[in-house]
Amino acid sequence: MCPASVVAVGPRLELYVGGRRRIGPPLVFGLGVLRHLLRHGRRYDVVHTDSFPYFSLLAAAAARPVGRFGLVVDWFELWTREYWREYLGGVGGRIGWSVQGLCLRVRQRAFSFSRLIERRLQAQGIRAEVVLVEGLFEGPAAAEPEPAEPFVVFAGRHIPEKRAPAVVPAVAQARKAIPELGARIYGDGPEWGKVRESITAHGLEGVVEAPGFVAGDVVDAALGRALCLVLPSRREGYGLVVLEALSKGTPAVLVRGEDNAAVEFIAEGKNGFVASGGDPAALASAIITVNRSGLELRRSTLSWFATNATRLALDTSLARVSETYTSPE
Repeated sequence: MCPASVVAVGPRLELYVGGRRRIGPPLVFGLGVLRHLLRHGRRYDVVHTDSFPYFSLLAAAAARPVGRFGLVVDWFELWTREYWREYLGGVGGRIGWSVQGLCLRVRQRAFSFSRLIERRLQAQGIRAEVVLVEGLFEGPAAAEPEPAEPFVVFAGRHIPEKRAPAVVPAVAQARKAIPELGARIYGDGPEWGKVRESITAHGLEGVVEAPGFVAGDVVDAALGRALCLVLPSRREGYGLVVLEALSKGTPAVLVRGEDNAAVEFIAEGKNGFVASGGDPAALASAIITVNRSGLELRRSTLSWFATNATRLALDTSLARVSETYTSPE
């Protein structure tokens, strides 16, 4: 087996401006991938790439006649035409939709990590068989759930789609039934300021914490003791943090949405709840229900995870993917 190596194909660039992804870095990266594969493509039997940021996938497809490698593509997300328009506006949205469509027409072996994206890929006519692999979790599960402490956890990038600020008023409402309830909102991003403003507006300083990015073991420990994970995101291509919570016996509260694949991990009433919307009342109601369910729900959550652990394990997905390398298309 050849040793692993990292090859830089472009300069370090800022990926975001004002919370939005910049177009420059994906273009530069795509050109770098194209240049590298045109020069060195015959070194590779298989090129395995993520679909996003698209230009690198198109670059690999363009270089394949020279490199003669197989092409394997991971599809974590597939945006709708409406979301492209919302994200980039009329003109930019049409361009993004068109570029995504070009990627679907590339001959490839395609992997999807959720049933939602699998269905979308098939509906939009991808030029490939779509193989569903659901396992990205790596690590041991708890033997027993820890007793719940009266706080909820959010962990993720603070971007509009994840709706981190919604956790604060939800906790404020839930405190009417659970007076000792608090929250720890981990992560950073363009909406971190809104989170802090909401904490002040609701008078929850010292009750709701928003420390920004913290070490992984801090989040890990908090997830094990939390009453529940609260992830009001309306768009998730997978939702690994949900599995991290469930593996500890900590239930999850998510929000139903047409772009939210993470709800596929929730067995209603067995390992958490899916709120009908991201409004404070709906989230608070779900949090209160988790609290009333007590230790029984935590044990049920861990039991659900144990039953599904093999399906959701990274090793399971890696074994399935590696099988395709001998015939990647």
